[in-house]
Amino acid sequence: MSSSAVIDDSLRARIIAEPESILDDTDLMRALVAANEKSMGGNIVDLRGIAMERMEARLDRLEDTHRAVIAAAYENLAGTNQVHRAILRMLDPMEFEGFLSDLGGDVAGILRVDCIRLVLETAQAGEDPVLRRFSHVLRTAPPGAIEGYLTGGRGGATRPVTLRQIQQGQSAIYGEAAAWVRSEACIRLDLGEGRLPGLLAMGAEDPHQFSPQQGTDLLAFFGGVFERCLRRWLS
Repeated sequence: MSSSAVIDDSLRARIIAEPESILDDTDLMRALVAANEKSMGGNIVDLRGIAMERMEARLDRLEDTHRAVIAAAYENLAGTNQVHRAILRMLDPMEFEGFLSDLGGDVAGILRVDCIRLVLETAQAGEDPVLRRFSHVLRTAPPGAIEGYLTGGRGGATRPVTLRQIQQGQSAIYGEAAAWVRSEACIRLDLGEGRLPGLLAMGAEDPHQFSPQQGTDLLAFFGGVFERCLRRWLS
């Protein structure tokens, strides 16, 4: 005596009327394929099932790539918006003191960095009153110090933007904040013919905020605008 399972008439009619409801269900299709392979026995190779598995694997990889591309595009857009907002804030002040104050305050906050330091090389001796008032954001250094800092004393050409992870910041750059700086973005500033170079250093406590593998286009653009603003104040 043999018996066979009979599917419910209403369910059967619904499947016939809406077959895409099964085709679109990944788990259900996988269960049907597995049942088909089981019914054929272990000695039969189902090439169709193997092909489906490979197609599923490719689809999963495509979906992962798609998510990664969207995430990268979103990060790039968010970074662009940050830089644009920081530039607009940087253009607001009408006096140099306000420019420095905003640099260490609102601009640093918009860029989401823990500290910003503007380093200017100078051959002059003595302490300027402005330097004393804004020592939390403005530092001075002897000629050649910036190149030595960027190259680690090894010499060679310096890049416009340097991203790196460090064990600890230098007190000559970051002052008291040097103890907790673990990564930094350094933008070399060209202040015009006849002037010594400058440096805009952005320090972060997070060691992964800046690393050499990251792109530098946005920071290079920000540095280009910054050095033009600075030339106006130094003229």
